Amino acid sequence: MNDRNDRTFRTATTVGISLDGYIARPDGDVEWLTARGAEAGDTGYEAFMAGIDTLALGRNTYEKVLTFGFWPYEGKRVAVLSTRLVTDDPRITVHRTLDELLAELVAQGAERVYVDGGALVRTFLREGLLDELTVTTAPVLLGSGLPLFGRLDADVDLRLVAARTLDAGFTQATYAVLGPGSRG
Repeated sequence: MNDRNDRTFRTATTVGISLDGYIARPDGDVEWLTARGAEAGDTGYEAFMAGIDTLALGRNTYEKVLTFGFWPYEGKRVAVLSTRLVTDDPRITVHRTLDELLAELVAQGAERVYVDGGALVRTFLREGLLDELTVTTAPVLLGSGLPLFGRLDADVDLRLVAARTLDAGFTQATYAVLGPGSRG
């Protein structure tokens, strides 16, 4: 794919984080979120997923999903970006480079892609490839863990699209991602 900005699909992510910005504990554990998650009420996840035709996962996220005991993406195309994953899982396709992944999304006619996994979300942000970001914040401080956000090459400007208070002290904000270095 020559110009990453000539995409034929839109990308979005929805993610749960602690108030101090972590998506998981240092060992990858997300029990702190799943144990509280039911208390939040309707987060809009089902409606979000109903509009998704393809998922782009990072390797760590794919491997975490395998521990769930069920496959949550029935009926969806799933692509995993990994330089080292070897699998014969027929539910996914593995792509070794971002350009290969993007070209395949276009070739498959993807329309709305859910980008999932902290490292992959950061990559899409850095490359100007994420269109929408929904952050659901749990009312807990972890003190350490795996951050959602990290180093970026430039500021990534956002425009608030929606914000709401959920049950049990959760909040949710949805942003349009204007892109690295954009001025709105």
